[in-house]
Amino acid sequence: MSPAEPRRFTILARLGISPTAARLVTAALDEAIEAAGARARNGDGPGISALDAGCGRVSHLKRYRSRIERLVGADIHEPPPGALPHLDSFATVDLCIERDAFPPAAFDIVLSSFTVEHFLDPAAAFGNLRCWLRPGGRLVLTTVNRRHPFVAAYLGLPDRLRRRLQPLVKATAADAHPLVGACNEPAGLAAALADAGFVDVRVATVGHLARAWGRHLPTFALGLAGDLLAQPFPSRRSTIVVSATAPATAPATAPP
Repeated sequence: MSPAEPRRFTILARLGISPTAARLVTAALDEAIEAAGARARNGDGPGISALDAGCGRVSHLKRYRSRIERLVGADIHEPPPGALPHLDSFATVDLCIERDAFPPAAFDIVLSSFTVEHFLDPAAAFGNLRCWLRPGGRLVLTTVNRRHPFVAAYLGLPDRLRRRLQPLVKATAADAHPLVGACNEPAGLAAALADAGFVDVRVATVGHLARAWGRHLPTFALGLAGDLLAQPFPSRRSTIVVSATAPATAPATAPP
């Protein structure tokens, strides 16, 4: 548990709700950084370049800053000045439609943290992310799993009601983007990434509701109940963590 986490989160490990989504993301990024570093040492390209696609306010890539030569952030909304000092640059990008936002094969690593549930066109977004990765580059993403009954109920709420609930579970109003969830279940997500041209697609699920909804005790208790309910059923746990690889040989044409 980090010093910033509420003490009540210690109950999650005691109840067997582990590992955390953060731990799985860190393991996937460790592997991606090592692979990109090996390519750079072998002279197969410049230093490591990474994209935080949907970077929000906090990035898992920040811990690797000393090993990343160029770290770029992208999101649909521009952050306040000085809010993301660890980035070398930031671009306001709709990942679903702005294919020309970055050159092809610009990045060794792309991280997408809880953005898939906001994609209006997941297939287009995954095609763009695939295009921006160098051959052998890695995509690491997290998203919510609508096979979990609480997540499905939340995604299915009328927009007006969901907007009233979001401040209870979101740190700031800037985090409360519209939710779509068009590609938010493990098998469908894996298939969509394969269709976009990714290989070695690895999907894991974890219980994350208590942490995600843990700002207030009532929502923490609801999230804890949801995590315990789904713990015996991996395909229904609340959060999906995926690692996928761009083929080592780039296709003649990028996927549409």
